[in-house]
Amino acid sequence: MLVAKLFHLLGLTIWVGGMFFAHMALRPALAVLHPEQRLVLMASVLGNFFIWVWIAIALVLGSGLHLMALMGGHAPPYVHAMAGIGIVMMLIFGHIFFAPFRRLKLYASQQDWDRASRALGQIRRLVGINLCLGLLTIALGALGPLMA
Repeated sequence: MLVAKLFHLLGLTIWVGGMFFAHMALRPALAVLHPEQRLVLMASVLGNFFIWVWIAIALVLGSGLHLMALMGGHAPPYVHAMAGIGIVMMLIFGHIFFAPFRRLKLYASQQDWDRASRALGQIRRLVGINLCLGLLTIALGALGPLMA
């Protein structure tokens, strides 16, 4: 159980921490770059980060399902809430990866800066939503046992 909890915490730290850094620190700092430079850089940064998000999802999903199985069908409500929110986050990420991120890479490679900028804007909004959901999930994990 301890190894599963460790994997769970590592996965969510990589994912949520990465979103927090990208959304709250990297994105504002890139305002000094020309739009073309910013779009190419973000396409590259996100490509690298998204590899880690896939790994984090595998860690969080696998360990989370294992931990719920160990509860033998008696998981408290906060655990079900965390699982539900986590599934929504994974679906949002899947959409980001297969739709606006794919468009960002394509349009940046074609130097279609207007379309690339719109794709990055959509990614920013969806990452913002996922970041809020991730922070809520962490709060549930931290506070849920105290309320159960």
